[in-house]
Amino acid sequence: MTYAFTSEHVGCVVIGAGLRFPPEHLVLFEAILNIVHRLAPTARIAFNSNPADTLDAIRRGTMP
Repeated sequence: MTYAFTSEHVGCVVIGAGLRFPPEHLVLFEAILNIVHRLAPTARIAFNSNPADTLDAIRRGTMP
């Protein structure tokens, strides 16, 4: 599996609604959360509802 983290510090990771909402994706969603936590334990995690609100999710995820 290839991971896209390109630096040692990751401030925020956004996980999209397409991964979270379908009930059949629950196991995959859990796996992704655990991978993010392992590779970027200090990163904040934000969720978007659709591609149009991704920037809002990033803003929420990077607020102090």
